Amino acid sequence: MRNGDGGTASLTKKAQRVRAGGAMAAKGDDGPSLRSWIAVLEKHGQLRRIRAEVDWDQEIAGITRINLGLGGPGLLFEAIKGYRKGRCTKFLTAALGNRTQVCLLLGIAPESSEREIVRHLKNVYRRGIAPSVVRTGPVKDNVLRGKQIDLLEFPVPKWHHLDGGRYMDTFCGVVTKDPETGQTNIGLYRGQVLGPRRLGKLLIPTQHWGTHFAKHRGNKRPMPVAIVHGWHDVLPFCAGSPFPKAVNEYDMMGAILGRPVELVRCETSDLMVPASAEIVVEGTISPDPKTFATEGPFAEYPGYAGGVPSPKPVVEVSCVTHRDDPILRGTLEGARPGFPSEDSPLCAYSWSAIAWNMLEDVGVGGVTDVWMPPVSTGTNIVVQIQKRYRGHAQQVATALWGTGAGQWFFKNVMVVEEDIDIRDPVALDWAFAFRVNAGQGQLLTFGPTFGSVLDPSTPRHQANAQKYGTGWWTRVLIDATRNWEFEPNPDWGGRRYPPVNVLPAALEERIRSRWSEYGIGIDYLDDEKRELLTFRELSKRFSEI
Repeated sequence: MRNGDGGTASLTKKAQRVRAGGAMAAKGDDGPSLRSWIAVLEKHGQLRRIRAEVDWDQEIAGITRINLGLGGPGLLFEAIKGYRKGRCTKFLTAALGNRTQVCLLLGIAPESSEREIVRHLKNVYRRGIAPSVVRTGPVKDNVLRGKQIDLLEFPVPKWHHLDGGRYMDTFCGVVTKDPETGQTNIGLYRGQVLGPRRLGKLLIPTQHWGTHFAKHRGNKRPMPVAIVHGWHDVLPFCAGSPFPKAVNEYDMMGAILGRPVELVRCETSDLMVPASAEIVVEGTISPDPKTFATEGPFAEYPGYAGGVPSPKPVVEVSCVTHRDDPILRGTLEGARPGFPSEDSPLCAYSWSAIAWNMLEDVGVGGVTDVWMPPVSTGTNIVVQIQKRYRGHAQQVATALWGTGAGQWFFKNVMVVEEDIDIRDPVALDWAFAFRVNAGQGQLLTFGPTFGSVLDPSTPRHQANAQKYGTGWWTRVLIDATRNWEFEPNPDWGGRRYPPVNVLPAALEERIRSRWSEYGIGIDYLDDEKRELLTFRELSKRFSEI
């Protein structure tokens, strides 16, 4: 096997790959990969190749921050200081940072609305496609072991000036397996380069791989790990999504792509990784606390540079496989107003769809829409319902709080009815102002409970993952639905709540037909705004308005 210095062994690997590919290879179809994704982005004007020299030390991150704030394209850095030559010379980021890119990933119209994207994913996630296994693939073109491995031969950025070091694992897929059931998990967990063959990992016991780690610790055996850097961006999209533990993320990737993910076996374990991945880092994590090493701080998803260095589990790297001329994939963490991260669309679309399915799966009926605002990265969630009974909103909140995803998400839940646009902050503010009365039981706190160790609103001593295994949240429900404690009022047509002051549909239609006559000189309302003005359609099924 070739170690990256050239030679004829690579021809043998490539010949094996053609034979292994079968009919698809015969058709010239190499399948989904980071390179096919880059081609799609480039075709649609969503990629820029940066050929000016840039520094891996914060400059890549600064450019990325500004580009994401502008809603810009994906960035492929091809001239990185200190990496103009060598094992890896290219770095991709911001390739999944705006709505257009998400639509391209999902194969739907770029002009699809946010509501349409969430509904599409909700349905796609119901029909997983199982992966297939192939004998070999491009990721096996180069196989490095032992002292051949130096993780800093790859252009790993230092993202933020207060970070404790260079973080390689930011938009990857971390593969582990349950030693008892054989179930695979592909998650997204940060990793700091601590040495040529060592990665410090943030590992929280309540996460899926935390469950795997606990079982390996009980067996007093190291846990095998494979970290996939750079495959089609469905990999980080699904790895970073809070699917229930029974769901295999490879199945969800296949569902999005409409075809099975082709997997190959790792060199040093029985873990399976995409055959056309750019880079795979294989290793083990010892459960012995004596092997832990200082990791952090890292400016995380809430947009704060908080946290303190602390001992964390370490991946001892035993093997690295990679394609010829590999591309490293990574992302900038930390969203704040005006400056989103790649987590922002991931949260808004994928996480919202998953939360909606979770609610349905535990028997919560009447859910009509779900939205997790991008800037709060899963901490806040708004659920729209067709209210069917007293306590409906409370059921929504407690169902979400009881899920495994509650480790990181659903700190604050707001529930509204169908006449409130859950993606409009003004509508939510209006609902909060005029439908919520804390004295009427519409503001519920629950906790303290488990929660995110990375939330800066929690005192550090209460978010000590080493001591408690999790963070410390008091959760809030804002029930902004009409209060069913009110008696029906004959003056309001038997409604419990005053009717919304809408424009009669016939009058609106007459105004629309004459709009140009008035000479105001601006375009008329679109259909969505017309419906909000009149509630012509909603009023047919929702008498309260």
